[in-house]
Formats: sequence, C-alpha cells, structure tokens
Amino acid sequence: MADGSIDFDGVSFKYSQKAERMALADVDLHIKSGELIGILGGTGSSKTTLIQLIPRLYDVTEGCVKVGGVDVRNYDLEALRNNVAVVLQKNVLFSGTIKDNLWGNPDASDAEMEEACRLAQADEFIQQFPQKYDTWIEQGGSNVSGGQKQRLCIARALLKKPKVLILDDSTSAVDTRTDALIRQGFREFIPETTKIIIAQRVASVQDADRIIVMDGGSISAVGTHEELLKTSEIYREVYTSQNKAGDKDGTE
Repeated sequence: MADGSIDFDGVSFKYSQKAERMALADVDLHIKSGELIGILGGTGSSKTTLIQLIPRLYDVTEGCVKVGGVDVRNYDLEALRNNVAVVLQKNVLFSGTIKDNLWGNPDASDAEMEEACRLAQADEFIQQFPQKYDTWIEQGGSNVSGGQKQRLCIARALLKKPKVLILDDSTSAVDTRTDALIRQGFREFIPETTKIIIAQRVASVQDADRIIVMDGGSISAVGTHEELLKTSEIYREVYTSQNKAGDKDGTE
C-alpha cells in the first residue's frame, strides 16, 4: 500500500438490494495521507457506515473507495485490514496477560509494545499493576475499567503500524485530558499515519486538520473547528449544547 490517502468517489451505499433508501448517498471525500480527520454526527447519520467501507466491512453500492490510490476491492482482504486498523467503542479483550492481549503484531518487541502503550496512554496504569505487562486480564476485560480497556485496544491497533488508524468512538470512556494526550501523541509520533476519529464530543475532534459533519447519510459540512462554528448550524448546535452542559460525559 503506497500511503494512507483515502478517496470516496461518488459513493452511495445501502445495506440490502431491497432497501428503499441509501444509508450513504453521493459521498465525495478526499483525505490526504497523514491527515487527522474528525467525524461528527447524530445517531443515524451513518458516520460509522462511512468508515466501515474503508476496510471493506461492507462494499459500496455505487462509486468506489480507494486507499493509497487503489480501489479497496483490488487489495487482498487481509493485507487491506492489516493496513487499515479500526478500534471500536466496545473492543474485545481476552483472558490472558496484558502482553497476550497486545497481539497487533506478533513480532513486536517488548520495547515496541511499551511504546505503543505509551502512545495510547496505557503504560501509565499498566506500570501501577504489580505484574505490569504480565498482569492477568479476565475474559472481556472485566477487571479493568472501560477507559483502560479502550486504551489497550488502541495500543493493540498501533502495534500493526497501520497506514490508516480509525477510532470509532473509542475514547468515549476516557477523560478529556487523556483523550487530548492520545491525539497529541498521534500527531507527534505517527505523523505519516492517516488518523480518523469518530466522536460524540466536539472536544475529541476540534483540533483535527478537518472535521466532517454527517447528517442523514450525507456530508453536511467539512472544515476546521473555527470554520464550522461559522458555517455549520449542526456543528454549532452540538458545540454550544456540550459547552453549556460542561461536557461532563466520557470520564472513567
């Protein structure tokens, strides 16, 4: 894969041939390799559907999606998914040690594992466990908090050294300070990786290079935080409501 550039060319998608309406309609979007992109939108705006087309969890109904200048349908599926890492809001941890759960790259050294955990803001809490990276994780991660679980899953994805990293609401359980540190780390240490962050909180995307506002299966607006405050009513309303509420959600 040449790089992490992503192109949506005339993309429409529906979940079945019988569906009356498209879940996504007429999407044209061009993301440069290495950009940090935020995606914001209400429930049902199809923001998750949009990113699921990149690693071919679904295939487009019309148009095409390209990564690194190549139609995703022309890649070997395993190679594509090794280069496009997706971290979901609810990811899975297995019974085994922390080290066992960081299987993003089976050839990774301990140093690389620790570096990925530092980048994901996980090393700090791992070092507080008596057994550190040999700490036992119960099935489903029941003995770690939601935020700790999310950070371990981000570290696991980083170990793949992907060309594209997609976080689908996967910092929802961490506090805003940790969320900001994760994004700062991405910028400093993996500048060549394209980073896409889907979030409910404006604070999680407001420092992105560009923010995409989704509404009803279409792109409503694209711009920086400052631009969207002026031009997008949807974005302005979300920002205002969250700031009035004090943005108290999303802390562990």
